[in-house]
Amino acid sequence: MTKHYIFFTRHILTQPQAHLVQVSNSANAAANLGYSTVLCFLQQGLPSLNPINLIRPFHPRNPEAKLSQLYNLQEKLKVAPLPTPWPIGRINSKWTNTSTVVCKYYFPIHILPYTKIVHTRDWNFVKVAIKHGVPAIYEHHHQEQKQFEPEVVHNPLLQIAVTVAEPVRESMIEHGMPPEKVIRLHNGFNQVFLVRHPEAAQEWREKLLGEERQYLIVYAGALRKFKGINLLIEVAKEMPQVQFAFAGGNESEVQHYQQLAQDQQTQNVTFLGHIPQNQLASLLQAADILAHPHRSGNAAATTSPLKLFDYLASGTPIVATEIPSLMEFKSSNAIAGWCEPDNPTQLTQCIQQALANYPRKIEGYTDNLDFVRQFSWENRISKILSYVEDSRLPQVMST
Repeated sequence: MTKHYIFFTRHILTQPQAHLVQVSNSANAAANLGYSTVLCFLQQGLPSLNPINLIRPFHPRNPEAKLSQLYNLQEKLKVAPLPTPWPIGRINSKWTNTSTVVCKYYFPIHILPYTKIVHTRDWNFVKVAIKHGVPAIYEHHHQEQKQFEPEVVHNPLLQIAVTVAEPVRESMIEHGMPPEKVIRLHNGFNQVFLVRHPEAAQEWREKLLGEERQYLIVYAGALRKFKGINLLIEVAKEMPQVQFAFAGGNESEVQHYQQLAQDQQTQNVTFLGHIPQNQLASLLQAADILAHPHRSGNAAATTSPLKLFDYLASGTPIVATEIPSLMEFKSSNAIAGWCEPDNPTQLTQCIQQALANYPRKIEGYTDNLDFVRQFSWENRISKILSYVEDSRLPQVMST
């Protein structure tokens, strides 16, 4: 019987959020490396109202087209949506709590027999795996004040804990994680972003630029104030000859920033909302410059530069803010321009200089394309698995 490399998230995978891009692409990369991999996630309700799906919920299968397009999943990955019919997750009680259902019912009864190793950002799932004798890899990307249980972190079944920022790693150690069991690794990029889309990129340019403007600046990511969205709107107002396009954000965030731009009488900004991963590559390739602004503060020290690698894979010149999580890239020459955080004047000057010094190349800048290959999700998974004992490594799929 095949035992799988199980990735688990306690979320519904139809949401365009960075942490779900991270977990789905990690699982996808493991499958691409040849491991028998299943991505488990919660599915609201019972598909087709079939109670068999609750009695026998673990059915690994190919992801639906919508899911594959949303997260750029390839054909080797299997998924296992776990149904959560009412009242699970909708009534506030211990027995209808999704974590209770997953840890007391789904995992020990239905998932455990088919599991070789688990990989998750869900600490309760780590604990239940170890309780049942299954090795675990834990991802922890944000600072929290919880103390890690000694009986879990010192258990040999906890193979490694992974974070993306040094302050988070230090915090984990302060809260009980053994230093030898926690590593820092950057996030990665999906290798489909390396594929060139010249025709689709040109369509984006024609759609967004029109006849009035020559240059296109693109930001792709969360529409949050600490991400520097307000700064970029200020910059746009000072550069009326340039079109600024923002990809990302939910409906309320898009409406908020559209209103902000209108209030500031900034006419050269477009908010596209969420762009599926399978369309994002061509948008990034369409830009003259990709903007990576960020405010200073605690978030700047702990953020993971997830979109930076997608940016680099597009081959498009990048203007970035000097925040701690990006500074190691300053010596690489992969970034076209750097500026201080919280400084719209300097950001404006930086973009102007990048436009003058880095003309758009349809084929992309090869230095960026060569540099980013080391940060593929596949390479990240390989590094993580190098910390796993040989006897606990996931099973390779038969060919």
